[in-house]
Amino acid sequence: MKKSLLALAVLGSFVGAASAQSSLTVFGIVDLSINSVKNGSTTIKSMDNNQLNSNRLGFRGVEDLGGGLTASFWLEGGMANDTGNPGGLTFTRRSTASLSGGFGEIRLGRDYVNSFSTPAGFDAYGANGFANGSNLYTSTAAALGSGAATQVRANNMVGYFLPSNLGGVYGSVQVSAGEGVVGNKYIGFRVGYAAGPVDASLGFSNTTVASSDKYKTFNIGGSYNLGVAKLYGFYDQRKFGALKYTTYELSAGVPLGQGEFRAAYSKGNAEGGSTSANDASLFGVEYIYNLSKRTALYTQYGRLSNKGASALTVGLGTGVAGTASSGYGVGVRHSF
Repeated sequence: MKKSLLALAVLGSFVGAASAQSSLTVFGIVDLSINSVKNGSTTIKSMDNNQLNSNRLGFRGVEDLGGGLTASFWLEGGMANDTGNPGGLTFTRRSTASLSGGFGEIRLGRDYVNSFSTPAGFDAYGANGFANGSNLYTSTAAALGSGAATQVRANNMVGYFLPSNLGGVYGSVQVSAGEGVVGNKYIGFRVGYAAGPVDASLGFSNTTVASSDKYKTFNIGGSYNLGVAKLYGFYDQRKFGALKYTTYELSAGVPLGQGEFRAAYSKGNAEGGSTSANDASLFGVEYIYNLSKRTALYTQYGRLSNKGASALTVGLGTGVAGTASSGYGVGVRHSF
């Protein structure tokens, strides 16, 4: 009996050690809102996803390999919660495997590109909502007819990320193999500095498209936390041949007790050829009330003004060249 108890105790210690060295996390976000979007003279009322944060279901795991080395994976897929359709639960938001240590992190798979991380990171809205700047810089207008498929994420990517102990300096380099698919061959880097109330970064990227032409991006952004408010700004430029699309944005987040007020103004400027008059400007406000650390209620309004042949929208529906697109709504977001 004593031997049996001893064996069980030893086995239990091994199981405990193994579980301490590895972990698996299930996580996600459910975000739903009721909205009204007007494009020109047409109004669409709908229940939408992703207006405060993008819906997702994900799994991530870490294993301690010893000697300061860890292996990890991250699988994350989007969901359409208004219909309950998980889209086959394909992990297109992120699907990566990593090896990390004192040298930093080497990450393989599908992930956000550096050229998206800077403007999205220095927008009070992130990349969601009627007034977020990605309505401009990831639009068809900003793609400049290049056929690039790397405005937000890229497949088949190898990334290197600097370690986190460099006194506030951070950065990464990413290379994506095209594998014979036009518009998927990508190379980009990002470097930044974050310490105290200050955060700033810049980055460059090239995507090889048809006839070996390059779709090029350059962006720079920063934020400053005043305590009573956090201020954000970015400059993002996309080039393809003689065409250019530039987005500027200023935004702010103001904490108000359990809530936060946000406001943003951005402008998209098209240059080159017949596109020069196709500009757009975007303004919006948003209020978030946190019921808990995981659950929030929110309401928002945004208005996008198109010029020339620009026909961008803040939400659902087809844009009308040279006219406004506006939207308002209320929603709830829960994270787990």
